[in-house]
Amino acid sequence: MLTGMHVAVVGGDARQLEVIRKLIELDAKVSLIGFDQLDDGFIGATKHQLDEIELKTVNAIVLPISGTNSNGEVETIFSNEKIVLKEQHLKATDSNCVVYSGISNAYLSKTIEKANRKLVQLLDRDDVAIYNSIPTVEGTIMMVIQHTDITIHRSKVAVLGLGRVGMSVARTFAALGAYVKVGARKSEHLARIMEMGLEPFHLNDLEKEVNNIDVCINTIPIPIITANVISRMPSNTLIVDLASKPGGTDFRYAEKRGIKALLAPGLPGIVAPKTAGQIIANVLSQLLMEEHSIREEDH
Repeated sequence: MLTGMHVAVVGGDARQLEVIRKLIELDAKVSLIGFDQLDDGFIGATKHQLDEIELKTVNAIVLPISGTNSNGEVETIFSNEKIVLKEQHLKATDSNCVVYSGISNAYLSKTIEKANRKLVQLLDRDDVAIYNSIPTVEGTIMMVIQHTDITIHRSKVAVLGLGRVGMSVARTFAALGAYVKVGARKSEHLARIMEMGLEPFHLNDLEKEVNNIDVCINTIPIPIITANVISRMPSNTLIVDLASKPGGTDFRYAEKRGIKALLAPGLPGIVAPKTAGQIIANVLSQLLMEEHSIREEDH
């Protein structure tokens, strides 16, 4: 239980509602910032503005998956209020306050470091990424069905990258009857692709591997689907880029060639916000309980 722990949930989308439910269930004191338009009256949580809250009692701050933008603004869909997280806010919190975010950027990392607080990036964790790959795959299937005029069954699909998402995508499309080949660089990844019964190829050979594909699914967050690669694709190829913004595709050239290329980061929050929220809530609550028990021991 989180009895006696004060958690401030700052901004976010529908995924944060599952986080709030879980925190209330675990008996934490929950302050909501950026939720003034939320109709769902969470019994056990109070709504505040950032400058109103008694920050010195805050033991943990939960930011949205997106963290902040480069100016420190926190995205929220339940408020029109502009929320900017500043160094002074963090310095005013409990000295052992931990900030939880999905991802970080230069502004957020620097601000937390200056305030001498700890940052935990949830999307860096293997467990969160693997759980999240499930709604990501379902969303990818949905997009491929919506944007092609062929079945996935017997279609030719190239998956780029065999990370936590790439592996789930490749396995699922193969299970649906697609002919799947997977591009990777590491020899152990190429061996794993073969072991999975799929066709491996080295990413150095990407240009010649795309000349007969129907769908290209990218999970690598660097420029990989370049103009040279796109120029070798059939004109009816669909590109689905799952890498974090700005993706790994030359979208300008794809448009020029008339190839449909879709950037689709953050699919879990779009296609299954409840499940995606529960994934975050379960991992976050575990981390908070560990943090809470350390504090209890210190006292």
